[in-house]
Amino acid sequence: MTTISVRRAVMFDVESILQIYNQGIEDRIATLEEDIKDSDYMHSWYSGRGDRYLVLVAEVGNQVVGWASLNPYSHRCANAGVADLSVYVRRDLRGKGVGSALLNHIETSAKENGFHKIVLFTFPFNANGQGLYSKRGFLEVGVFHNQGKLDGNFVDVMAMEKLL
Repeated sequence: MTTISVRRAVMFDVESILQIYNQGIEDRIATLEEDIKDSDYMHSWYSGRGDRYLVLVAEVGNQVVGWASLNPYSHRCANAGVADLSVYVRRDLRGKGVGSALLNHIETSAKENGFHKIVLFTFPFNANGQGLYSKRGFLEVGVFHNQGKLDGNFVDVMAMEKLL
């Protein structure tokens, strides 16, 4: 694969972000969301973010192949230094270094924006995701049993964290 570059997302990237996010929803390995999102939803999501909660995209050539975002963990001031993380990689490029490149850049950006910790939630059956996060120094905190429903079935959700 050619070089992976990472940059801050711009409004023009939202359609690519949407496509990749919908792949994650369809594959049932990355989110409890079940309904495919539309362009209006994603534009609203992107437009409603403050500067601190940035979105990065990974490109190969001139094509967006993945994205990561820092999200509010809690609106309580006591948790202002904690960010929730989302990472999505285009289906055909998973396991090829895109996620690692995004994590490397998002961690740097998180520190620059005053975060001291990143948390994420993943499915215990998402071995590839856990491998990526563990390789980058995220530690398992615990498992929330029957945390949500996916396709009508209760699923567990694993919490992971990394101190920056």
